[in-house]
Amino acid sequence: MIAKKAMLIDITLCVGCNACQVACKEENGLSDKEEQILSPTAYTVLHEFNGTYVRRMCQHCVDPTCVSVCPVGAFTKTAAGPVLYDENKCIGCRYCMQACPFQVPRYEWDNNYPRVQKCKFCASRLEKGLQPACAEACPTGATKFGDRDDLIREAHERIKAEPEKYVNKVYGLEEVGGTSILYISSVPFEELGFKTNLSKIPLPALTWNALSKIPTVVAVGGVFLYGVWWITNRRTEVQQLEAKLREMDDRSNGHETSNS
Repeated sequence: MIAKKAMLIDITLCVGCNACQVACKEENGLSDKEEQILSPTAYTVLHEFNGTYVRRMCQHCVDPTCVSVCPVGAFTKTAAGPVLYDENKCIGCRYCMQACPFQVPRYEWDNNYPRVQKCKFCASRLEKGLQPACAEACPTGATKFGDRDDLIREAHERIKAEPEKYVNKVYGLEEVGGTSILYISSVPFEELGFKTNLSKIPLPALTWNALSKIPTVVAVGGVFLYGVWWITNRRTEVQQLEAKLREMDDRSNGHETSNS
């Protein structure tokens, strides 16, 4: 069994040096312009909240919604953890952008052959046994790469060792079923722009639960509609029969009158 990889981002250790973005851009051949907002040329960015720096990037969900909604299989989840995108399969529907609970994928609107762009979790580096470029470049240890289960244990250990320093929560542990990018912080996550009202259930599971009811709904609806049709048709038949009986009675009464 392949251990799922992840990154633990300790927000208390980030100094805002932006080495992560520089390394990411170099690794992926992107524009070297510093950017503060996720874009087709910025797979990771730093947001500042009153002196606290927060990295934003694709969360590489354990059960990604982008994979479940893509009608052509352009998105896939690898066994090791990365959520990857195949531009050769993409039809530009952008369902992935609408479905992502973290609003991460970006579309190349200015490109004649537009693609969806986002962090690749340096999947090619992982295949070579290397860590993601951003984690390797981080000078303070704010970003740590490793097996997801090991990083979760370490996150809890850090929180337990310094409860006065950290918020008692590992963000990404349960959100939408869990993500491969985990965070610990000294500042409440809702104050740092994190979505804290997300379901703990993977969104694809919620979709499947709804879709799984469709056969039952269709079956019950079909029976109901058939019942309506049968009753309506039966009423018509009864009305036609009653009309014929009345007509026969009228003819019979008319015949008796003429005889008398």
